[in-house]
Amino acid sequence: MATPVICTSWTSPTAFVPGSPTPSTPGYPPALRLHGDLTGLREPAVAADELTPILRALLPADIADRLAARKSVDHSFDRDLDGRVRRFRANLFFVAGNLAACIRVVPAEIPDFEWADFPVELAERLAFARDGLVIVTGATGAGKTTTLAMIVNLINLTGGYRIITVEEPVEYQFPKSPDSVVTQREVGADVPTFADGLRSGLRQDPDVILVGEVRDRETAQMALSAAETGHLVFTTLHTRDAKGAISRLTDLFPQDVQGDVRSQLAMSLRAVISQRLLPGTERGAKRHLALELLWNTNPVASALRSGKIESLDNVLLTGREAGMVSFDESVRKLLLAGKITKEVAEQNVRELAVLYR
Repeated sequence: MATPVICTSWTSPTAFVPGSPTPSTPGYPPALRLHGDLTGLREPAVAADELTPILRALLPADIADRLAARKSVDHSFDRDLDGRVRRFRANLFFVAGNLAACIRVVPAEIPDFEWADFPVELAERLAFARDGLVIVTGATGAGKTTTLAMIVNLINLTGGYRIITVEEPVEYQFPKSPDSVVTQREVGADVPTFADGLRSGLRQDPDVILVGEVRDRETAQMALSAAETGHLVFTTLHTRDAKGAISRLTDLFPQDVQGDVRSQLAMSLRAVISQRLLPGTERGAKRHLALELLWNTNPVASALRSGKIESLDNVLLTGREAGMVSFDESVRKLLLAGKITKEVAEQNVRELAVLYR
């Protein structure tokens, strides 16, 4: 699910080949993260005076100005390697006054559901909902961006949809499809903030809106309003489970209006998907997707309106007929299929008894 290579930083604009020597944070040797495993390369530590000019060469002037002002910046870029264009996402930041970076390889094509272990039936149900809010949540590197790219691309390839994305930065680039129009806007380059992108996007005749991340109250309010007014809105949050996504979104608002926000969610929320990527039985192999899935059924809407968020754990357990899936059940299926070890399974469930019932 996640991008296949994460590294602390790369050598030069012409050396973007996975496994090649890569500089790191100043004072550290190069390192790569592949399928969740961080591996130091057998290269000497990189001095700041070597690393800084290499990283600055990746930045256009406007991004360099943003880095100087904010001291960290997200940036995506393309490089031609041996006649093939490859795309990368970089986070550049300062450490003790020295420039460093984490760079991810973005696949040239949006992955398919089979490769990602994402259920096609679930993707179709989410993609072709009439309207409402869909939240994908999980830790950094859990594959949220990939999941949303696959679902939105399913909509795109179907044709007949106007799709607007607001991202920071733009990672996957959607292919042109007959009768669909996709506009991808990057925060900082094309629009000042996620909220501004949403606000102007509502005037651009969208059917589907993808908001890269909800980080503040204004963006949350705009996303809820868009979902209420007949648009299908996809977004991400950084929480550990589905229940946490509800709490996190609500907590962006002052206490005195949280009841109103929960009522909005009760009407406009369609689903919350929470993801984890678990290491397989073989070290260094592709990780496996564990999903927690919360649909906005009548019991969920009732819990939202009454503020009984804690009851959502029980709803997940009792809502199997409605398509609910808990993390514990998802992990159990991976264990029974022989895809993960007993140790990994036990580390990722709330109740050990679920694994051995």
